[in-house]
Amino acid sequence: MQRPLRAIAATIVAGVALAGCATSDPAGSGGGEAAGDGEIVIGSNAFPEAEILAYLYGVALEDAGLDVSYNLSIGARQQTFPALEDGSITLQPEYTGNLLNYLDESNELTDPEEVGDALDDALEGTGLVAYDYAEAQDQDAYVVTREYADANGLESIADLEGVQPFTLGSNPQFAELPYGIPGLERAYGITDVEFVQFEDYGGPATVQALLDGTVDVADIYTTSPAITENDLVVLDDPEQIIAAQNIVPVLSESIASDQIEEILNGISEELTTEDLIALRTRVEGEETATPETAARDWLVERGLIEG
Repeated sequence: MQRPLRAIAATIVAGVALAGCATSDPAGSGGGEAAGDGEIVIGSNAFPEAEILAYLYGVALEDAGLDVSYNLSIGARQQTFPALEDGSITLQPEYTGNLLNYLDESNELTDPEEVGDALDDALEGTGLVAYDYAEAQDQDAYVVTREYADANGLESIADLEGVQPFTLGSNPQFAELPYGIPGLERAYGITDVEFVQFEDYGGPATVQALLDGTVDVADIYTTSPAITENDLVVLDDPEQIIAAQNIVPVLSESIASDQIEEILNGISEELTTEDLIALRTRVEGEETATPETAARDWLVERGLIEG
C-alpha cells in the first residue's frame, strides 16, 4: 500500500541575499514600474549565484557602453518571471530546465539540447527571448552526508528506497517539480518522505540541516562549494529525472539587439560549471568577494572586457 507524503510545514527563511547588492527594493514581486523603452534592467533570484550571473551580464554590457541598472534578489521564479513579463526588469539569468518546468508543468525533458529547444518554443508569444545557453549547469542534486551514505550503502537515488521513511530538505517548489517529490515516486517508487521546506535554495540553512541531522537528504545545487567543503555525497540519478539546468540569459524583446546578443552569447560560450563553482567559492567562501568583483575579474580573465 502506498504511504502518503508527509509535509512538514517548517519553512525556514535564510538570508542568502548579499546585503547591498540590489539597487532597488529586493522584495519586489513583479507588477513594479515598467522599464523605459530599450532600458536594460537586470533582475535576479535571491541567491548569490544568481547575483553573480546578473553582474556577468551587466558589467559586460556596461563595458560596451550600454546603460544598465539592477534589481537583484527579487525572490523565486514566481516573482522574477512576472517581473520580466510586466517589464519591470528586462534581463535575467535563468536555468533552462527549471524555467521550462515553470512554463510547461507537463514537461519531463532532461537532455540539455531538447530542454533548450523546448524552452525556445515555450517562450514564443511571451515577448521574451532566450539567447544561447552556456555549457555551465547548476543542477539540483540529492545529497547526503558521507556518514549517512556509508552507513546505508547509498550511491544513487534508487538506494533511498531502502531507507524509507527519511526526511528531505529543499525549497517549497520541490514538492511539485518533476524531479522532486513526484519524480521520486514516478521513477523510483519512493513515497514515504517527510518534506522539510527551506527558502535558501540549497544554501547555508539547508546545508546545516543536513550536517546536524535535521534532514537525511537535501537538495543542494551541484555548484555549491559546501559539497566539497563538507565531503558531501551527490547521489547518482540512474533514471535521469533531474533536468538539464544550463545557464541562459532571458530578456525582453524590447531590448533585444545584435549587440546585446553578441555580448551575452560570448559569455555563454566561455562559462563552464567549474567557473560557477570557482565564482561561488570566491563570493561565499573565506574571501567574501562581492558578486560584482568576482564577475568583473572573470570577464577580464576571459578577455571579454578590458581590465
